[in-house]
Amino acid sequence: MQPHSIISELEQKRDRARQGGGSTRIEAQHQKGKLTARERIEVLLDPDSFEEYDMFVEHRCIQFGMEENHVPGDGVVSGHGTINGRLVFVYSQDFTVLGGSLSETNAQKVCKILDMAMKVGAPVVGLLDSGGARIQEGVDSLAGFAEIFQRNVLASGVIPQISVILGPCAGGAVYSPALTDFIIMTRGTSYMFVTGPEVVKTVTHEIVTQEDLGGADVHTHKTGVADLAYNNDIEALLQVRRLFNFLPLNNRDGVPYRPTPDPADRVEMSLNTLVPENPNKAYNIRELIERVVDEGDFFEIQPDYAKNIMIGFGRMEGHTVGFVANQPMQLAGCLDIDASRKSARFVRFCDAFNIPIVTFVDVPGFLPGTHQEHNGVIKHGAKLLYAYAEATVPKITVITRKAYGGAYDVMSSKHLRGDVNYAWPSAEIAVMGPKGAVEIIFRGKYKDEEEMQKLIDDYRARFASPFIAASRGYVDDVIRPQNTRWRICRSLAILRNKKLENPWKKHDNLPL
Repeated sequence: MQPHSIISELEQKRDRARQGGGSTRIEAQHQKGKLTARERIEVLLDPDSFEEYDMFVEHRCIQFGMEENHVPGDGVVSGHGTINGRLVFVYSQDFTVLGGSLSETNAQKVCKILDMAMKVGAPVVGLLDSGGARIQEGVDSLAGFAEIFQRNVLASGVIPQISVILGPCAGGAVYSPALTDFIIMTRGTSYMFVTGPEVVKTVTHEIVTQEDLGGADVHTHKTGVADLAYNNDIEALLQVRRLFNFLPLNNRDGVPYRPTPDPADRVEMSLNTLVPENPNKAYNIRELIERVVDEGDFFEIQPDYAKNIMIGFGRMEGHTVGFVANQPMQLAGCLDIDASRKSARFVRFCDAFNIPIVTFVDVPGFLPGTHQEHNGVIKHGAKLLYAYAEATVPKITVITRKAYGGAYDVMSSKHLRGDVNYAWPSAEIAVMGPKGAVEIIFRGKYKDEEEMQKLIDDYRARFASPFIAASRGYVDDVIRPQNTRWRICRSLAILRNKKLENPWKKHDNLPL
């Protein structure tokens, strides 16, 4: 064969692969408001940075007429590129080719990407849009899923893994994203569930739509399975780029640095009036985070789930920092099962990738009730306690108002190896609130409301004041709210080279 013939054949094969399932199926994809696999990669990555692997791979199935149905690439586009100049590996399932179903060779392509990412220490972004296992291949397809799962587990805590659900993700396919660090969905076009509406109807006689069973709003509001949801493919992919900018490339790479004009010693006078004088009045903890981080840029994770706690990424002096904060606007900032799970996973992610953690505390305790107790709040609350106690990254805590009972201990207290613990003058650190304490200690010993109020004021002054904790060394300093940013920045600077190791173990036994 002449060289020019080979070149011609190469170009023909490339064109065939780029067409995916053909113009009719591409048009059908667009009609659903979805981009194709290749269009998604173009939006996600820097222009002209994508280098594709395995473009010519085809399945090897000869059952059920599949020997006549070959498409180069076999339903997944894979390779590497850059996001803002930083290396990332990506695979994008192509729904136009056999519904994006997973075959043996399709899975091998995904595994190759995960293996390469682990070798060179770069994050992986999976763009999922698939009908699930390729039924014609039987157990080979199931084996392919398990091969991917095994790599997801080995990569966990080594490289960041982001799953973007942009279409169907059902059955065994859901477990790969569930094993990754972040899940992002699109409203109206994506869904995740283990068993679909038809199986649910057959087994439990419930009638439910795909959206109500496993749509984006279900998983971002009710289950907490997904972290973020956006209205369309483009919006979701652009937000993945933004999230990526906060993340290290791997667990040995330092957190990314972005120069900022925002001075570390910026004084924020508005913080002096953030906490209301009435201890029962709520305020928005997000205002504190946005006024403390560089240029007010805060990327919240799971904003619609367990709203009584807030988690997300910001920067301090240009360096990525993870934030955890009780939200008094929701359930008075109480910890509960969902809030504990949400924040514990985030703390463990930050610790795995050497991202310092700043914790803002205003917590009156754990949420009471039979629902919480009967659903295991003890074990779930222990997850957050465990995560903070285990973490060896720099940990800075600021108590803005209430820090009562066991919840005080759990929220990155000095006793859980908190490095620098501050309190605002408005802080109240005690076993319980002054009113509850007086009702127990002096039950039946006060004549009227006026005498009770005196006892409450006396208890607050003697036991709940931040100076009591400071006198014990449990709080390193009582600081003025206006100086919060520069005190945190200074503490992070001295902790940058912190060295702390846990005892050797094969692995921990987290209270799951």
